[in-house]
Amino acid sequence: MLNLLSVSRHFDGLKVLEDVSLEIPKGSVYGLIGPNGAGKTTVFNLITGLLQPSGGSIHFEGSSLAGLQPHSITKLGIARTFQNIRIFREMTLLENVTLGYHLHLTYGVAPMLMSLGNFRQQEREARERSHELLSWVGLDSKAQDLADNLSYGEQRKLEIARALATNPRLLLLDEPVAGMNATEKTELMHEIEGIQARGYTILLIEHDMRFVMGLCQRLAVLNFGRVIAQGTPDQIRNDPLVIEAYLGSEVTVADDNETQKKWSAAGIVS
Repeated sequence: MLNLLSVSRHFDGLKVLEDVSLEIPKGSVYGLIGPNGAGKTTVFNLITGLLQPSGGSIHFEGSSLAGLQPHSITKLGIARTFQNIRIFREMTLLENVTLGYHLHLTYGVAPMLMSLGNFRQQEREARERSHELLSWVGLDSKAQDLADNLSYGEQRKLEIARALATNPRLLLLDEPVAGMNATEKTELMHEIEGIQARGYTILLIEHDMRFVMGLCQRLAVLNFGRVIAQGTPDQIRNDPLVIEAYLGSEVTVADDNETQKKWSAAGIVS
């Protein structure tokens, strides 16, 4: 569904990303992991048009994303959440999600001002769809609550529901469980699995390794702007370059007891 080929991004000579190639299969939950500063969010910003590559190409369902603005990429079928939550706190949950749905509404200004049939029908459909999406993340019972009254973890779930309201085929989640407790993380894992089962493809960035290893079918690991490993969770756990990136160059034997303890502390061994 998504293909990055030899993608680079430089800022005034600083090579933030260099020769990054990824293939995200349709229908998968794919994880992008790596230490802080590895360039993970920059990858998301390139995919969604907030930044343009310094080199390489990005294709979504066979079409190049080169030069497209973020709103055009959203219309193509890519939606995202952010590290820093971006919701309208003074609005209700239902209003927040319905705003995402408005990208696809077709009525003009006159029907809206005069409250004509086409406007009323589409607005009703938007509210019904928004209620449904809130149920996918367990927030439908709070649809009329102000977003500002939600816990931090619930606000992250609300942002996912609003992203889904744009009718994407590819959903990018940037640290979706940041700030959540263990129960909320487990709930969201099941909810993301439910979203995947409905036909969505998901690419996520996450530092909680237990969450990533338990959810993703495949992973790519970034370090210093380069992909150092790709594969299944088991392959990633045992990759020497990944072990070095997370635990340090002095750790070389994966079955050593002390190494196992460190992996476990990092959440990379169950």
